Amino acid sequence: MTPSRWSDLDRPPLNESALRKALLHKENSLWTGLEVLQTIGSTNTELVRRTRAGEARPGTVLVAEEQTAGKGRLDRSWTAPPRSGLFFSVLLRPEPPAERWGWIPLLAGVAAAGALARTAGVDTGLKWPNDVLTVRDGEERKIGGILAERVDEHSVVLGMGLNVTLRRDELPVPTAGSLALAGAQGTDRDPILRAVLRAVEDWYGRWSEAGGDPSACALLDAYAAGCVTLGRTVRAMLPGGDDLVGEAVAVDGDGRLVIASEQGVQHPVAAGDIVHLRPATGE
Repeated sequence: MTPSRWSDLDRPPLNESALRKALLHKENSLWTGLEVLQTIGSTNTELVRRTRAGEARPGTVLVAEEQTAGKGRLDRSWTAPPRSGLFFSVLLRPEPPAERWGWIPLLAGVAAAGALARTAGVDTGLKWPNDVLTVRDGEERKIGGILAERVDEHSVVLGMGLNVTLRRDELPVPTAGSLALAGAQGTDRDPILRAVLRAVEDWYGRWSEAGGDPSACALLDAYAAGCVTLGRTVRAMLPGGDDLVGEAVAVDGDGRLVIASEQGVQHPVAAGDIVHLRPATGE
């Protein structure tokens, strides 16, 4: 008899009632509702649908034990075995002006990296604009991705996928990793999810209180401190086939990556302006 994909004893289910008690019952909590789904195509797609249908309120958290059509940036896919990671989306109604909303996925990255370092005891880093990395023995592996989708003029759905217990033979690509493979001191998904959501709430609150100013709330400094992209020579692949090669020297106040060419000209590029960002090997 073939074992069920859901019967792996090393991958217990999330405790929905405990998560609700921990996250929703705090006074003035950002989170207003939490639901754990067994399987869904994409938590982002489903939460966007619910938002447009008037079925979700700000602060809703939608978590999936399995995603069959997980979404990354530019509609790239994100797949993993059931209960091997954390796949969730939240609905936000940002108060800062819309021109500051580009910082939402970046603040989520800062929050996730810090929470994972504290709860799992792993070294983390951020690859601009939306990847969460573990760093072990000098080797960087992608363990998470972040996707923010604007639903309307008032709402943003923020999604995150984090590899927790993926084994080496389950990795989607050679450059991927997981908390378990990085030597995490714990891979219980319940405390990890609580820690990440609390950290997102904390940074989102600071950013909101500062009117979306990333410098005033120390978000810009925190992101720059954790961003492994800075200081490296990179190749930004642009729509239409053009490339921009240079050193990633800064992240500016709008969340754009500033690339300095060999001629010393600084080019700020937004996440939506590039197709890929790669190391410029051999340059």
